[in-house]
Amino acid sequence: MQLSRNFTLAEMCKSQTAERKGIPNQPNDEQIESMVMLCENILQPVRDEFGSFIVSSGFRSPELCLSIGSKVTSQHARGESADFEVAGYDNHDLCVWIQDNLVFDQLILECYNGEMNSCWVHCSYAATDNRADVLTYDRTNGYRKGLIA
Repeated sequence: MQLSRNFTLAEMCKSQTAERKGIPNQPNDEQIESMVMLCENILQPVRDEFGSFIVSSGFRSPELCLSIGSKVTSQHARGESADFEVAGYDNHDLCVWIQDNLVFDQLILECYNGEMNSCWVHCSYAATDNRADVLTYDRTNGYRKGLIA
C-alpha cells in the first residue's frame, strides 16, 4: 500500500526487532491514516528535497514499543512519527531545513555529536495542533529546547 508517492506501508512498519522477536507490527486504519499524513507532510517533502533515504523507525506496535524500552503512548505507536537520516547530509542541517520549511509537531535531533551522520532525526506530524516543538537529545544532558550543535 502506498502512503505517498515514494513511501509504502511496508517500509513504515519494517522493524528488525519485531522480525527477530516475532512481534506483530501491523497498524489499524487510524494509524495508517496518521502515517499517510506523516509521509505526505514530512517524509515526502524531505525526499523531494534531498533524495532517497531510509526510515530507520516508523510505526511501532505497543508490544514493539515495550520491547525496545519505549512507551506505548509514543507518537511512533500512533503512526505519527519516524526516525531517519539522509546519507551524506548533516543531520543538524537537515533539522534546520525541516524547521524552516515544514509544518511539524515535534522535531528532535537525537544523539548528534557534530559529525555528519552521527545521529538521527525524529520528526512527527499530528492531524491537528502541530506544536513546532524543536528539541535536541543526547545521552548526557537529556532533552533540551532548540537545535544544539
